[in-house]
Amino acid sequence: MTTAPACRHAPATMRNREPLLEVLRDALPPLGTVLEIASGTGEHAVFFAPRLVPRGWLPSDIDPLSLESIAAWRALQPAKNLLPPVRLDTLAPSWPPETCPPSPAISAIVAINLIHIAPWAACLGLLAGATRILPPDGVLILYGPFRQGGRHTAPTNAAFDESLRAQNPAWGVRDLEAVAQAASSSGLSLTRTVAMPANNLSVVFTQDRTNTETCREKAKQ
Repeated sequence: MTTAPACRHAPATMRNREPLLEVLRDALPPLGTVLEIASGTGEHAVFFAPRLVPRGWLPSDIDPLSLESIAAWRALQPAKNLLPPVRLDTLAPSWPPETCPPSPAISAIVAINLIHIAPWAACLGLLAGATRILPPDGVLILYGPFRQGGRHTAPTNAAFDESLRAQNPAWGVRDLEAVAQAASSSGLSLTRTVAMPANNLSVVFTQDRTNTETCREKAKQ
């Protein structure tokens, strides 16, 4: 297949997309739009969208070149349920889907390989945004390497963590317990962890019903 010049390629997407698709099919709500945070090249978006019908898929990123790549892949491999990408910064107090909601409404949020290559504040912003947007029983799915019990799960993850922190001291493999605690403080309950290839995890959180009602009441004030 000949790709457009703007189409970027991430080799990891070819390795993890099938295992991820299995998790998504099992964990996502049956309907609604899935908001993908930090979609990167857009290769996951064009692969997942047609395979997760009737759900919609809304890709996003903060990087202009990534947004161009997502749009280029979408043009090359169009799907009726794949929406145009939006610029989204997890640290923003309001996200584009809040001011211009997609149809159908967002029922899930997915972030693949994000929180370890971003400051901790970006993770907290992601959790806060998920709390605002997700409906009762909506899900947030994170994918990537995690520390568990204060330790790396494999020597390769430890080496990867060291290389990340060398690039940016604010980056690094996160403690699953710290993420779960921050999510709980935001009203998101850890419901499942799934072991994935290459010592990664898929981590599924669910929006508490009572928390959704509280957020809506605050929005009215």
